[in-house]
Amino acid sequence: MTSSKVPMLEARIEHWPIEGSFTISRGAKTEAVVVVAEVAHGEAIGRGECVPYPRYGETPEATLSAILGMTDAIARGLDRQALQSAMPASAARNALDCALLELEAKQAGQRIWDLLGRTVPLPRVTTFTISLGTPEAMAAATAKAAHRPLLKIKLGGDGDEMRIAAVRKAAPDSELIVDANEAWTEANLEQNLAACAGAGVTLVEQPLPAGQDVALAQIRRPVAVCADESVHDRASLDGLRGRYDAVNIKLDKTGGLTEALAMADAAKAQGFDIMVGCMVATSLAMAPAMLIAQQARFVDLDGPLLLARDRDGGLRYDGSLVYPPEPALWG
Repeated sequence: MTSSKVPMLEARIEHWPIEGSFTISRGAKTEAVVVVAEVAHGEAIGRGECVPYPRYGETPEATLSAILGMTDAIARGLDRQALQSAMPASAARNALDCALLELEAKQAGQRIWDLLGRTVPLPRVTTFTISLGTPEAMAAATAKAAHRPLLKIKLGGDGDEMRIAAVRKAAPDSELIVDANEAWTEANLEQNLAACAGAGVTLVEQPLPAGQDVALAQIRRPVAVCADESVHDRASLDGLRGRYDAVNIKLDKTGGLTEALAMADAAKAQGFDIMVGCMVATSLAMAPAMLIAQQARFVDLDGPLLLARDRDGGLRYDGSLVYPPEPALWG
């Protein structure tokens, strides 16, 4: 992208191979398909990366089109504050929001956290995800990761009691989070929660489908429960009271770091623990979320660890410790 007198927008779809495959209750994939937005003004360029999510009706092509549809508005000087009302919360808005934030920081000659009045981010321990499979396959994958302090276990419904028992046996010392991705039912909810409690699981993510989770308020929850698909931005927080103990903040759901930071502040004020999550993507998508990680009880930013290779200049991972981005990557 060349030097420009007015802000110029470019965007593209990229494909990043996954190491092996990544499987959750909704299916498996072997590559991460991301959309990258770049906004240039003068010599400064801001970048943002997002992952369109079919669960919310998003596709890479539609996301790319939505981003490029803002070309004229960007050229007329649309900033990230105006962007919040110009586009709905979505993966597309996330990519643009992060690109505009980085551009703003570069133009101000500041790191992003200084620009936003936030504390300097510190390294945080991130989860490492074990994909859904048979109890035997999951135990084998867990054994290879048993040295990691925090594991996130993908579950999928029938047989989850055996899966969680097998995983715990393979990693007796790791803290465990499980993610059912909406695959449990009211019929097996209490049974599965009890199995998680028995295995010493710390947190259960989204056990029931979004919009069908009222049962969570009607039972005694032996393990803390975190909303993922049931929560998107600040507007969705009020409906979670009594059902959830924590919320998973993902920039692709909030539509960018601007809303994610505001949501984290609001969630804290309402008494929710915070988990910062990600899709499988490169370090460019993880970097902005490191600001949310500073407020989070649980950090799930292992996306690049699941790829066959990461973007050049990606985040530094020292085992399960992830470090804030260097200026060459983002912010």
